[in-house]
Amino acid sequence: MANHKATKKDVRQAAKRRERNKYYGKTTRNAIRDLKAIKTGAEATKEFPEVASMIDKLAKRGIIHRNKAANLKSKLAKKVNALAK
Repeated sequence: MANHKATKKDVRQAAKRRERNKYYGKTTRNAIRDLKAIKTGAEATKEFPEVASMIDKLAKRGIIHRNKAANLKSKLAKKVNALAK
């Protein structure tokens, strides 16, 4: 690591961002897992918009790729729609 003041600050900022991104990613993965575990259509339909929003925020922040976000939402929507029938 360089001894420049700005470089040290950048390292601190990067560490802070990495921790924050890990938190958002893990929280969203847990929400996806919980949504997949739901067995009733009404409950899944209620939870889906919140989880989709979390996925969109991850893509917006650059934590996951936007295509991965679209694929995740598509698969979850299929599952929720199958439960709703």
